[in-house]
Amino acid sequence: MKFLLGLLTFIVVIIGVIGFLSLPWQGLLLLLALLGAWMWLTRPGQQSAQVTGIGVGTIGQRLGSSAVIVIGIAGVVGVLVAMLAMANGYSETLRRSGSDDTAIVMRGASASEVSSVLGHDATVVIEQAPGIAKDDAGKPLASPELVVAANLPMKGGDSENDVGSVTLRGIGDMAWKVHSNAKILAGRTFTPGLRELVVGKGAQRQYAGLDVDREVKLGNQTWKVVGVFASGDAMESELWGDADVVMSAYRPGGSSRSSVFVRLTGVDAFDAFKAALTSDPRLQVDVDTTANYFGKQGEGTSKMIRAIGFVVGAIMAIGAIFGALNTMFAAVAVRAREIATLRAIGFRGVPVVVAIMLETMLLALIGGALGGLIAWLVFNGYTASTMTAGTTGQLMFEFKVAPAVLWTGIKWALAIGFIGGLYPALRAARLPVTTALRES
Repeated sequence: MKFLLGLLTFIVVIIGVIGFLSLPWQGLLLLLALLGAWMWLTRPGQQSAQVTGIGVGTIGQRLGSSAVIVIGIAGVVGVLVAMLAMANGYSETLRRSGSDDTAIVMRGASASEVSSVLGHDATVVIEQAPGIAKDDAGKPLASPELVVAANLPMKGGDSENDVGSVTLRGIGDMAWKVHSNAKILAGRTFTPGLRELVVGKGAQRQYAGLDVDREVKLGNQTWKVVGVFASGDAMESELWGDADVVMSAYRPGGSSRSSVFVRLTGVDAFDAFKAALTSDPRLQVDVDTTANYFGKQGEGTSKMIRAIGFVVGAIMAIGAIFGALNTMFAAVAVRAREIATLRAIGFRGVPVVVAIMLETMLLALIGGALGGLIAWLVFNGYTASTMTAGTTGQLMFEFKVAPAVLWTGIKWALAIGFIGGLYPALRAARLPVTTALRES
């Protein structure tokens, strides 16, 4: 019977913790308000407040053991927040690459630009589709683009053989109007017909030899870097050159493109634009908003990074829970006479349980805040790179320690504190007064 009761308690605790971890911050504020009202208006609540005050007041006498909880939970939260910040920064970079008023057209059944091939006739038909915005000269804002892979030496590499794959995008003049967030930071744009490149500032940070006026070798040809651009999105990790020159270098004799990016007249123009292209018998294409396309490209990797973060965090959390259990069981043993005396003068078991749990969760909150602060100081804005699904090169992105990420870390800290304090609290409440006085 005792075993079944313990098992039931464990199951209820786990369900409660899972529910707590899914709470928005408004839910926690509501719980705190209800707890505060209970401690203010009821006798057991007032007793809990008194016992909590006594316990918190003696933390200074138990700094060593209390530090075990704080440091252990800070480690858990720090690692978890760092991993979630990585996933958040990665997905945010890809999200910024698209919008709902721009669209991308690729060959039908193509998972990405890398596997897509559109003939010249197809790109001409796409440019004439309804719903595309026009520039001041009346030309449609459509940009046929070619995506190929190139190899460049990495910055800080140990040898010339330490190379990485970078995306080389062939574009035309209209690309700068379609990708309107791309701006030249240094130098100038490339001259059509010449082997010249503008490089994203993310690519410049990652690969060697991409300074303005430097020459780089791509394949068996030499190209000159004439400018650096920033776009604040995934394309910042690319090299851009004239589409016809890129085609002649990598696909001699061809005239195809990988995709066509278009700027629509508005968000509501997408459905008509898509319907016109998918129903055209001359075409076999897939049409999507750039927001949806780039979002899907990063979805799998973001989920994987988050999953790794939660798994590693859960493993570390188990260790932190055992540390909290040991610390609080020891604290209960040391304060056995104090707790027994309180019980003897009329304090019931519930105030004792609540007080010990609040003390543990306070230490957990301090640990969570410390771990979150360290992760923010160390990782927020930290630059990393990884291969991205559907591209030919590495994506540069920054870790983003957003408030939602910190909130997740704090919830994990409080959940660890809850579990770590619950069982010592229940033991303290159930311990007979006479036994507690004898043991102390």
